[in-house]
Amino acid sequence: MFFPVARLRLSLVSALLLFSSLSRAHERTLFTSSVSYCSDPQEILVEQFNIAYFPSNNSISFNVSAASVLADLNVTAQLYVNIYGMHPINTTLNFCSLFNGILCPLPQYNFTGWDTLQLPSSVVGSITSHLPGIAYVIPDLEAFAQLTLYKENTDQVVACLQTTVSNGWSARHPSRPTRSHSPPIRLLDFVVLLQTIGATGLLGLNFPSVYTAFTLNFSWILGLFPQSGTSGMQNSIVHMRRLTGGDSSDASSGDSTAYVNRQLSPYNMLAQPASLLESVRTLPTLDLRNTTAGSLMKVGTTAVNTTSRLLKSAQADVAVVTNDDSSDVLQAGVPIYVNSIGIASANAFMTVFLTALIYTAAALGFIGIAFALYVGIQRTAWGQRNLKQWIGLRSGFVPFAKAWGLRAVLAAVFPLLIFIFYQWTLHDSWLSILLSVITLVILMGLVLPPLFLVLRPYLPRVLARTENAAVPTSLPLAPLTAPFRQERLFYVGLIVLTLIVKAMVVAFGHRDGLGQAIVFLIVDVLFFLSLVIMKPFRTRHADMLQGYLAIVRMVCSGLLIAFVQTINLAPIPRVVIGVITAVIFAVAVIVMFFNTLVNMGLWKLFKYARAPERPDEQHGDDPGRAPAAAVVVPTLATAIGVGAVAERRGLVPYPEHAEHTRVDTPADVAAAQPTPVRKRSDALTNTGALLR
Repeated sequence: MFFPVARLRLSLVSALLLFSSLSRAHERTLFTSSVSYCSDPQEILVEQFNIAYFPSNNSISFNVSAASVLADLNVTAQLYVNIYGMHPINTTLNFCSLFNGILCPLPQYNFTGWDTLQLPSSVVGSITSHLPGIAYVIPDLEAFAQLTLYKENTDQVVACLQTTVSNGWSARHPSRPTRSHSPPIRLLDFVVLLQTIGATGLLGLNFPSVYTAFTLNFSWILGLFPQSGTSGMQNSIVHMRRLTGGDSSDASSGDSTAYVNRQLSPYNMLAQPASLLESVRTLPTLDLRNTTAGSLMKVGTTAVNTTSRLLKSAQADVAVVTNDDSSDVLQAGVPIYVNSIGIASANAFMTVFLTALIYTAAALGFIGIAFALYVGIQRTAWGQRNLKQWIGLRSGFVPFAKAWGLRAVLAAVFPLLIFIFYQWTLHDSWLSILLSVITLVILMGLVLPPLFLVLRPYLPRVLARTENAAVPTSLPLAPLTAPFRQERLFYVGLIVLTLIVKAMVVAFGHRDGLGQAIVFLIVDVLFFLSLVIMKPFRTRHADMLQGYLAIVRMVCSGLLIAFVQTINLAPIPRVVIGVITAVIFAVAVIVMFFNTLVNMGLWKLFKYARAPERPDEQHGDDPGRAPAAAVVVPTLATAIGVGAVAERRGLVPYPEHAEHTRVDTPADVAAAQPTPVRKRSDALTNTGALLR
């Protein structure tokens, strides 16, 4: 399990901590993590089945709660272990030889017990020979054990249990995600990259567990925050769907892994009979932890301290999974992804919708606070003198707010489209469908008008409704126009079209993983070719960065084809390809993070931390007094990278921002004037430098 080591955003932390050593000690252990029936229970009902093996002292701890309803039932057990498709253990156990014969025949009562037992050397040698050391440290281990109980001397199955095995390590970050504090430069590029990583986990492919865990680190950027199935939000959504014609049968609060299709990871290869449940309720209860049951089994005195971390949260409800095509079995794609973070499949859109409402309220609150600060500062002498030097506020606060509002909307388009379209495939609650349509209409109303103004000069006369459509230069449209050269502004339409196509493929193609992977690859290849041919961005560095990101998406889309179920790739190669894909994406996240820091211009703060002294500068009439150090105070535009980026690109928008404000004495401040530099009349460049 990975733990945070720095206050970086979740995506960067996940990338840096993947498969790395941690400062916190981690005990080598293997334990059961998810239990389910693999056949309809007949004479035995298991409520709890948790086992942990500790190689450090060759001990095994167990926590079992079960019931037998048939008298004189002698059973034999077949133990089968599957690790990444291999079968290192497949053996038969005789219960009459265990625990001094107290399980032969099986006691006819409810019994509960836990203990820690020392394994004999012969058993330890067998386990060691079948379990390599890497099994204790590889993240998201794909292994499960199956215990099948047969009536003695017959082939009749009386119980079949499957339990996944874990070692405690995972590529998924367990802590709550942190908010993103990216500056405007590269903001949308960074957001789209994170959303792309998260969206790949929504494809209907047989991902290895390690890659699914990796993509779940980015669920927050899709509007999906981990929560329990019984949280207030999920209960409200389920109640709303139930009242409006929805089916709440999939709204389970249990362990989602137990419901995964057995042909998928981590298994790689069910409804309880009412009569059995009624029989169990009438049985007497025996608790092996009770002192009166001490003659049956000695309870280990160190069991609580040794295994409380693993067994205290043991699952009490055992799922019954007997048919991979039943409605409660989770299939690849959105169902496995969202249920892994405690959200039912049919609740996915409403969860994203409510998150979008919270996001909207936060954005409006931020703009309101910014406006209050703007009005307050504008009334001061300093504000009247310096506020208009900031390019984003030169035209007033309203254009600035419109630009940031458009940027906030663009950041939410991709995930909203995915789950809007996916909701239409469920045919569930009519209210959920209505809200999805309303959300789509609002998105169209917020995005299409500014997009039309940008693309208007390139549209046919009939659509443009004018013969001489001018290239847009207004500040509110800067999020769409600033990244591109003036003659390549139409490229923003291609980017939006790419996002729409991918959202539709994820939502409507969830039953055809191969088709999804192929379409993703085709789209990414065409996008990369368009970058090479058109070179739409303002600088060569920007074209190179976008080309790198396009190559990352293209390569990873190609690797996703290996996860198609019909290819039937062996589990170990799938895990290797999943790790490679995760590493490629993680490196891209790190590159974008540091690129964001560079474009913020933070290095300029170090460069100008202390200004050189002017030899002719003397203070007062004392010739022996050393001249005071001149302090250079960068303007806000420089602090967020405007001056640095624009000056480096030869796109200095206004002379006021080409030089820093120099503060020596009050007289110097009053007499300070900006140094004239060359000015470009290109109005698009004026608005582009800040909001790039």
